[in-house]
Amino acid sequence: MFALKVSMHLKPYCTEEFTRTNRKEIIPILRRQKGFRDEVTCVAAGGTDAFGISFWDEKASADAYGRDSYLEVVKALARVIDGVVQVQTYDVVNSTFHQIEV
Repeated sequence: MFALKVSMHLKPYCTEEFTRTNRKEIIPILRRQKGFRDEVTCVAAGGTDAFGISFWDEKASADAYGRDSYLEVVKALARVIDGVVQVQTYDVVNSTFHQIEV
C-alpha cells in the first residue's frame, strides 16, 4: 500500500468550508480513481493547518492520480488554502485499519 500526505495552511475562518469542500468535492474525485483505498483528513486546533493522507493500492495508482486529477483537487481547495500545498509520498508499512502485513 502507498500513501500521499498533502499538507496545507488554511485561510482564517475557513475550517468549515474546507471540511465541506473535502466532503463534497475532493472525496468524490478520489473515489473515482483506480486504486484509491481511503482518505483521512485532519485539521489542527485553531483551524490554521490541515493535512490529508490518501491510501492507494500501489504507487502506480497514486502516480496516476497525481497526473490525472490532482490539479482538480488543488483548484477546489484554492479558495480555502493560503500558500503552496506540500505533497509527500510514503510506503505504508503498518496499518491496524487496513490490516497490512509487510
